Order: sequence, then structure tokens, then C-alpha cells
Amino acid sequence: MVSTVRHAFTPHSHDSADKTDAALESSTRGLRVLGVSFAVLVVAAAVQAVIVAMSGSVALLGDSLHNVADALTAVPLAIAFSVGRRHASRRFTYGYGRAEDLAGIVIVLIIAVSGGLAGYAAVMRLLNPQGVHALGWVAAAAIVGFAANEWVARFRIKVGREIGSAALVADGLHARADGFTSLAVLIGAAATALGLPIADPIVGLLITGAILYVLRDAAREIYRRLMDAVDPGLIDQAERIIAGTDGVLGIGSVRLRWVGHALRAEVDIVVGHHLSLVEAHAVAVETEHRLMHALPRLRAATVHADPDSLDGTDHHAALVSHRHAA
Repeated sequence: MVSTVRHAFTPHSHDSADKTDAALESSTRGLRVLGVSFAVLVVAAAVQAVIVAMSGSVALLGDSLHNVADALTAVPLAIAFSVGRRHASRRFTYGYGRAEDLAGIVIVLIIAVSGGLAGYAAVMRLLNPQGVHALGWVAAAAIVGFAANEWVARFRIKVGREIGSAALVADGLHARADGFTSLAVLIGAAATALGLPIADPIVGLLITGAILYVLRDAAREIYRRLMDAVDPGLIDQAERIIAGTDGVLGIGSVRLRWVGHALRAEVDIVVGHHLSLVEAHAVAVETEHRLMHALPRLRAATVHADPDSLDGTDHHAALVSHRHAA
């Protein structure tokens, strides 16, 4: 009761401008993450490139190229965040949030290419062993590469999950995969120093497997988003919120979908058949109101109210054949 009174007297709004502001804030955070992580990876790649010239390490060259590629994945994602800030139109009635999913596909492809290149480089090193100079500097560069990628990975994944961006999470996983590649360079340099140059390509093959494992996780994340999958726990949470709303006698279907990094909901509720249209509408509005406040990252909800049927009347009888056909 106290929370209800406090809520009533606290200035807040649910109009389209406020929802748009929240979406823009999320996109702005995403763009900020991309800008910072791009700069970190470019600096790391530049440091590695200098040491590549000193040492002649092919493995470190590959790691440097991976860091450049990882930095470049920020480009399609930044474009997607920028496009997603556009307002909905009569053609794109749900807005442009799906651009993030398209960027996610590009990121998954880049991870796949990175894994393929890492595997190819490891096989070629097995077939054509080469000496490496300045192993201490190579090891230092590998540590720089790993530290940069792991920091970027944690940053992207954390913010990606907070704003609900599967593409940004996938990009973070890609950075983590490139961090594994840096570790391979470090281990390879240590083994070479101990007189075991063949360890370098063998570790490279193991790291290729790790990259493919990360690829699986990233691809699954993007696939689920493209197929409108949501965490079943969100459905359970939404149903609890709806069931706790005054005037709701039952719950029909509850559907959630992601549009970019925002959720949209479609809900059917059952209300008393004795209610007037205005009263039934008030119950629907209160249901949407509660959902907007309690369900994370929900930007919009459409609530349909059906009258209860004590006499067994099917109020959707005229639609049954159409719904089954769909």
C-alpha cells in the first residue's frame, strides 16, 4: 500500500517520448562501449605490429590481425546502434532495432573466419616450422593482446546484457576468442624458449577449438534472437505480474519478443463480463502499467481484455478457423 501511494505521487510517465528516450540511452551506452573498446584494441594491435617487425613471429602477426579484425567488428554494430535510433515509420512500424540482429550475423561470420584463419596458420606452422626472435618481447605482446581482449570482452558482455543487446554480447565473445589466441602465442613463445617449437602450432590448433566453442555460443545467441526466442523465466515473471493485477481473472497467451535491445509484449487477459468497456480498459491499462515497471527492458505492451464465460460462450468462435489456418 505504501509503495502504491509513493508511486502515485512520484512524477513518472509512460508516453512514447519517454520510451524512446530509454531506447536512445541504451543505444548511446552501446556506442560508447564500442568506441572505447575499438580504441583499446587498435592500440594493442599497434603495439603487437611493432614487435612483429622486431621478432618475425608469424603467430604474433596472426594475433595482431585478429585484434584488428575484432576492432573492425565494432563498425557494423555501431552502424546498427545508430540505425536503431531512428523512429518507427509506416513501413518499419516496429522501428529499426532488428539492425542489431543483422550486425550479429556479421559478427558470427567474422568469428568463423577468425577461427578458420587461426586453424590454417597452425597447420601451416606444423608443415613449415620457422624460428622466432626476441621471444621475451613476443611474450609481452601476447600478454598485452590477452589483457586488451579480455578487458574488452568483459566490458562488451556486461553492457550488452544490461541493455539486452545480443549482438554486443556476441561481439564480446569474439573479443574473448581473440584473447585465447593471444594466450596461444604466449604459450608457444614459452615452449619455443624451452626448445619445443612444435608446441606453438599444436597450441594454435587447441585455441582454434576454443574459438569454435565461442562461435557456437555466439551463433546460438543470435539464432535465438532471430527466431524471437526469449528466456522462459521472463514469461513466468510476466505471468506473475499479470496475475497480481486487480481485476484480472485469468491469463490467456503471453508473448514477448526482442526488437533490438528492447522487449515488446502482447498479452491476453480475462476480466469480468459485467464490467463496462471503460472498466475493462482500465484493467488492461493497469496490467500494461505494471508490466512496464516490473519487466526489465520492456518498452511497449499490447493488452487485450476478454470477458469471462460462465455459460461456456466462446467469444472468439468466429476466429477459430482463421487462427488454426495460420
